[in-house]
Amino acid sequence: MSLSITTKIQWTCCLFLALVALSHSNSIEPSNFFATSNSNETHVFVKHPLGAPLIIQDGRLVACSRRNLYAFEGNGSVAWIVPLVFSCREDIAPVTDDRGKIYLIAENTVLEINPSRIGSFMPPSKALYSHNSSEEILGLSISPEYLSIFITIRNRGLFSFFLRDIQWSIGPTLKWLGYTQGCMNDPLNCYYNSAPVVDLCEGTLYVSNTDGQLYSVYIRNPQFRWIQDLGMFGTMMVITPGNNGLVYATFSKQAIVVCLDAFTGNITWQQTVGPLSSEMLFPLVDSNGWISIGSLDGALYSISPTGDLKKLLEETPSESVIQASPTLDCSGFAVYTSQTRLDSKIIHNVGSTSYVSGMKPVQVRFTLLAPATGTVYWTGDYPGEVSDLLLKSDLQNFIVDERILLAFLSSGRIGNTLQCYTTGQRISWTCSQAEPKFPTTNSGDEDTNLLFLLVQTIVLVVLSVIVRFCCIFWRKEKLKNNGLRGFLKKRRFLHNKKKELNKLISKLEQKAIEDTTKNETLEDPGQIVKRKEGIEKKLNSCYSLGRDYTVSSGAVPSILPLFNGKMKSHSFQNSRQKESITIFDTLSDSSSVEERKDNESGYSGSSSSGWETENPEVEIQEVGEDQGEIAETSRVYSNPRDQGEIAETSRVYSNPIYNEIEMDLAGVERRKLGLTRRTNSSTY
Repeated sequence: MSLSITTKIQWTCCLFLALVALSHSNSIEPSNFFATSNSNETHVFVKHPLGAPLIIQDGRLVACSRRNLYAFEGNGSVAWIVPLVFSCREDIAPVTDDRGKIYLIAENTVLEINPSRIGSFMPPSKALYSHNSSEEILGLSISPEYLSIFITIRNRGLFSFFLRDIQWSIGPTLKWLGYTQGCMNDPLNCYYNSAPVVDLCEGTLYVSNTDGQLYSVYIRNPQFRWIQDLGMFGTMMVITPGNNGLVYATFSKQAIVVCLDAFTGNITWQQTVGPLSSEMLFPLVDSNGWISIGSLDGALYSISPTGDLKKLLEETPSESVIQASPTLDCSGFAVYTSQTRLDSKIIHNVGSTSYVSGMKPVQVRFTLLAPATGTVYWTGDYPGEVSDLLLKSDLQNFIVDERILLAFLSSGRIGNTLQCYTTGQRISWTCSQAEPKFPTTNSGDEDTNLLFLLVQTIVLVVLSVIVRFCCIFWRKEKLKNNGLRGFLKKRRFLHNKKKELNKLISKLEQKAIEDTTKNETLEDPGQIVKRKEGIEKKLNSCYSLGRDYTVSSGAVPSILPLFNGKMKSHSFQNSRQKESITIFDTLSDSSSVEERKDNESGYSGSSSSGWETENPEVEIQEVGEDQGEIAETSRVYSNPRDQGEIAETSRVYSNPIYNEIEMDLAGVERRKLGLTRRTNSSTY
């Protein structure tokens, strides 16, 4: 609901408080707060209003009035006074840093007040910045951690100061990478319209413009962290940092509080809080993260960080209103608030706008409570206990309103039994409530986050393995000499040869198992196995995909037959149980006679080892090693019949090992012809 509130209630309450104070003025001696026209005239007492208050680290209440800055003790007595060269801005509250220095705006000048210099020969105040433009300063804030001061000037921009020097300045629009950021609706007439607000946890500050956009600006450099368009709610907003990972924007006319994520600027929740008194009503965030704001319906609205709404002080009369911002106590967990009870209250609804009018304020009730629990610790009335405290203090000599009285009660810890904490302790506590934010694929989905981290880990492991493989692979000597193409060609050739030898060995093993009863002479497989082992060594060392290393030769289990001329044996070996079995086949005399007959008929006899039946002579054409080229040549046999039956063209390889393998394969073919002519018998 859109609301517009008149100022009748505020002026009525101020007059009410002033009349009560004047009724008791005869018992007060305002010796330091009066003006005289001359020494012969009667003293004429003049009261001046106090500006927006500030409670500094030592618990004192600081407020300015005209050209003086006053500090009050907890009991309301004046602690010190600092004269100012310029008239202070009473609508903008002073700010302080960790060193105890106070900064305020006086006309178009930013002043620094050093209370430690009061009473010394050095002046306690000095001007930090002054501008001659007719544009007014909209607000002031400070970052104690970065020792920086920030001000916004209408139609000028946002300025950052460090030790009296301008660090940077930035306007409401910024061009970055060819894109314009900020003031998208009306760039020519757009400007900042709020005071800068510092987030002590995020290291950023917030400011709004006339288009209803909320900016998050980095403190260190003039860059926008994010910009959120809140024009759907209105163009005038009050910004309140939560210092807990959240930031709040309050729209008084619409009576809406919007919560945003300080990290991303996304809207977390929004709540309607009832009619508000003015556009300068500042909500308050306590150490529990609850934001509290008073309404003209007489209730105090408190909202948790998750958006849960509580409506407190509902039992008050319906004629009550809350028109002043709450004040935080020294513990940080409770707030002081005020309710003004009127003689009558009328609400007018005109379309979507509501007007609230009040007459004859009767009483003001002050309450100390904890918004998170709703516990009420103390209540006091004016007139009553609070007015008695005011009459005993020097504040009676000024025109005070509810915000001054609330600050006075907080400074004096009236009715407060909670433990006090310093500003740094309270900020540390609230900052610890902020949840750390990390870039994720889908925030809030833990399963997706874990899956994303797992995939990232797998990708990193695979990449590390690939990098290690490449580093090892490209250091191989054969690769350096022959190049990648030659290396892969030679490796493929070795694999093909290995397959051929495996097939040959498999055939021999199968034949040895099936024909153990036959008394036939089989070929010696030892040389073939050795050739295969040589190829495997090359594939596992210099032609492997890993690093170069020497492969130790081990015994290869075999069930191939062995023959010494008269006896053939078959050896079986179990590598797991380390057992071996040998079966011997002895040739009969008839087989020897047949063999001698075969020898007499022109076949060459067995060698001394009894393995070879023929002794071919082969001519080999040699070429350079490792060149990968193959030449063609012919075999010449000593036996003309073998020359005719097995004559063929063989390949000659650049590597001698492959040539020997080729010779063995040709010898096997020749031996097959000799074996067909024999008749063998076996005896066990």
